[in-house]
Amino acid sequence: MKLKTKIHLFSTLLMLVILTLTNTGIYFVYGKLAYDTEYNQLKTQSQDLIASLSQMTEKTNPATVLHAYRPPNGAVRILDPTGKLKVESESAEGIRSYHPEIKPGERYSIGEFDNTPILTMREPVIWTDGKVVELQTIQLLSDVKHNLSLLKLILFGVTLIAMIPITISSVALGRIVIQPIDNLIKTMSQSRQTGTYEKIEVPAEGKDEMAQMGHEFNDMMGQLESNFKKQEQFVSNASHELKTPLTVIESYARLLSRRGFDDLSVAKEAVGAILGESIRMKDMIEQMLHLARNQEHVAFKFEETDINSLVEKTLQPMRHAHARDFILEGNGSVVVVTDAEKLRQLLFILLDNARKYSEREIKTTISKNETSISIAVTDYGNGIPKEALPHIFDRFYRVHEDRNRKTGGTGLGLAIAKELADGLGAELNIESSVGVGTTFRIIMPKKQILTDF
Repeated sequence: MKLKTKIHLFSTLLMLVILTLTNTGIYFVYGKLAYDTEYNQLKTQSQDLIASLSQMTEKTNPATVLHAYRPPNGAVRILDPTGKLKVESESAEGIRSYHPEIKPGERYSIGEFDNTPILTMREPVIWTDGKVVELQTIQLLSDVKHNLSLLKLILFGVTLIAMIPITISSVALGRIVIQPIDNLIKTMSQSRQTGTYEKIEVPAEGKDEMAQMGHEFNDMMGQLESNFKKQEQFVSNASHELKTPLTVIESYARLLSRRGFDDLSVAKEAVGAILGESIRMKDMIEQMLHLARNQEHVAFKFEETDINSLVEKTLQPMRHAHARDFILEGNGSVVVVTDAEKLRQLLFILLDNARKYSEREIKTTISKNETSISIAVTDYGNGIPKEALPHIFDRFYRVHEDRNRKTGGTGLGLAIAKELADGLGAELNIESSVGVGTTFRIIMPKKQILTDF
């Protein structure tokens, strides 16, 4: 069964059940009120009759008194303590044969006589001889029966008439709910068949759940398309980048097989080139694997971290490994809630990148303002052209191919740095001037800072 049919049937049946229960309640409440009204009227007549009976003498004919107060289409009876009929006056034919049963504690009873509801009430009365007798007042409720039958027909007709707009509205509701889902199914089917990432049309003013579902679907398709393009680009770039060192290795291996055993200098050159390209290819593969892992949900462990201490610990091994001055500027202690290991890895990438493209000292500066704290890594190398800055964090992007090959760069380090910064909730900006140098700046929001200097 289709969802539209389920919505139509469920909403229609639900409204039918609600109408039926409501009408049933109305019917029984009206019946109870009608019976209570008849009882109150009959009780008033009975009180008048009791008042008249209390004034009777032995010469008064009780049948005459009962006749004067008997209800229309009913009867009045006097029963002795044994239940034997003493006197009766009736205005309805055949009602003498009706003997009601009234339970103790009940004000009145509703029975049935000749397919008509009949109301009976009883009251104690002191008779002329001083004994307590029972007064029974009986009333056929023909009008109530007629009114209840008419009410039943009216409620049934109202239910039938009400079901017409209910059915129409349930069909309209099914279409309103199903239309976005149908569009979604068609779009998904079309995307699967064509291999594209189609999006559905969502009304600009739509703010309901269906519009939200459409927006979420479009966002998901956009993200899938973006990730697929990145994957294609990554595979293409990786194939190209791996092809170059493999070609170099193959060519030197052929040179080594032809002349390496006869010429020692050729053998050394070939082995050196093969070793260098192998190391470069290994580094590239490790960085590509690192990027692939970063695309997964990597857990970050945020804790209080002393930025000055962390930067100094990162600079120490750089000073020992390279004959270069690594300068730290920034006094005092700044404690930030961050992932110390990931931040240190980010700093190492920026410092190593600065070392590769500059022969002078590398300066790291810790500063703050009213809203944030920044860690700036500055080199005084050749700088980066302005047109290259927007692409500097793209994978495999190189400003100068020949310079990267000399420095051993893979074009992946800054892409990794950017993803690490995003994971840390920090901004990673770049400022560069050709012939002056380059500054990479890590900016963390001040809400993460616990202690300032």
